[in-house]
Amino acid sequence: MNLTLYGYDDRWIAVDCGMMIRQDLPNSPLQVPNPDTPETLGIKPRALFITHGHEDHIGAVAWLWPKWNCPIYATPLAAGLLRMKFAEHQLSSAAIHVIEPGEAMECAPFSLRFLPLTHSIPESCALMMLVGEYRILHTGDWKLDPEPMIGAPINARHFQALAPVDLVVGDSTNAPILGHSGSEGDVARALAKTLGECKGRVVVSCFASNLARVLAIGQAAQQSGRRISLMGRSMERMVGIARGLGYMDDLPPLVPPHDLGYLPPDEVVIIATGSQGEPRAALQRLAQGRHPFVDLEAGDNVIFSAKAIPGNERPIEQLKRRFAQLGVNIFDETNHPELHATGHPAQEELIKFYQWVRPKHLIPVHGEARHQQSHQEIAASLGINAPLAPVNGDVLVLDGEGLRCEARHPQPPYIVNQNSVMPHPGLESSKNTARRGSLYLALPVAASETGWWRIGRLMLDSSSASPVDEDSFSEWLDDQLEDIEAETLADLRLALQPRLIHWLAEHMQHMPEVHLQIMAAEAPTT
Repeated sequence: MNLTLYGYDDRWIAVDCGMMIRQDLPNSPLQVPNPDTPETLGIKPRALFITHGHEDHIGAVAWLWPKWNCPIYATPLAAGLLRMKFAEHQLSSAAIHVIEPGEAMECAPFSLRFLPLTHSIPESCALMMLVGEYRILHTGDWKLDPEPMIGAPINARHFQALAPVDLVVGDSTNAPILGHSGSEGDVARALAKTLGECKGRVVVSCFASNLARVLAIGQAAQQSGRRISLMGRSMERMVGIARGLGYMDDLPPLVPPHDLGYLPPDEVVIIATGSQGEPRAALQRLAQGRHPFVDLEAGDNVIFSAKAIPGNERPIEQLKRRFAQLGVNIFDETNHPELHATGHPAQEELIKFYQWVRPKHLIPVHGEARHQQSHQEIAASLGINAPLAPVNGDVLVLDGEGLRCEARHPQPPYIVNQNSVMPHPGLESSKNTARRGSLYLALPVAASETGWWRIGRLMLDSSSASPVDEDSFSEWLDDQLEDIEAETLADLRLALQPRLIHWLAEHMQHMPEVHLQIMAAEAPTT
């Protein structure tokens, strides 16, 4: 959820404040960063800096900012999205200040500069921070795209001029992947070729924030003699804000969805939300025949121009099965990988970037443990000190002796429920259960065609509870995962929790308060 706090001489700033969707809970609630830990530690940021406008970087601002009431600095697109969120929450947007990519500012004792780089949303920026005698580069999300479609490629000289930096806090998402990530320009040409060959209607689903992809789809549709229409509230909102900033001037005219029925199928391209199988998105309504303006037919085409986020495999497969039952042709990352490009750097890009900025130290963030480990290995090959792979709640210190983890604060999850931020259901302790202890179990799982399986080691933390034999417990859990049939993480949690409580009741002297969190993990590639 990308909330990072930087402190120097007891003065703090925050960078990004995102949210995620909890698929292991009924109704898939929003989860936001736990606000208790900063409050307990006496940390109140003097300012919040936003690197870019993705939901996992801005989605929790409207929920947590009222606790801080500090200035917010964001580039124009992210600021526009934040203003819309603040209006929905009936908050004044006076605290939101626009800063252009490339500009610098002071927030004593920090001096900061927003450095533009390419990502899957315009105006993504790294933050260069000067504080005390230290030079720190917070990369945010990035890639080296020579043809980003919107905006300019990265200016290598701007980053070379920073060298050497004391610390990079860097994106690990694609660190295990060899080579170089694909370019949006290559995807645009692949989309033009595919749309030129398709017969019948074409529906293309991508993330609403990937404006370069939306623009590429629109231009490819125009080249193939088709008209475009947007479906999904988030898509319409994102394109509307981007148009106001001049980013979508080359997008062809839009057809309102209610007029699509008047056009021949061969003249239609629909750009829709819902590539992750979201239950209420436009793509799901099309698959179920519930859209009020369009009915897909045999011979129509659906293009998934987005990668499946770990944990979403099951709902996406369900969605594709529905399309297959309708006789719709499906294009996805498996049979047409050229129709999508990641927004994060692979190994060649990481190496080139670190050769530019020459960091002394690296903190690998984003992704999972194996991504961080791969990032550490790249750093070691370049002579960069990267001793830590932090987890949420770690307090890290950089001083004359190098990097170290000074403290670790557990982060019980907080969710949004009825327009308020509250602890994950079941985490409130009671007098009866507190004396028997608490058992926290975080279970990372991945989906396969045959079921669910555990990824990595079990994360088990018991507080004042009687001990558990972790080996036998792990074996039992693996057997349960193999046995349970569940389509979603929420279904898996509902099926596993009663079995878990029954097993613990048989194997522990006293039954503790049990907190189960099931997390989507990405299966390692061979």
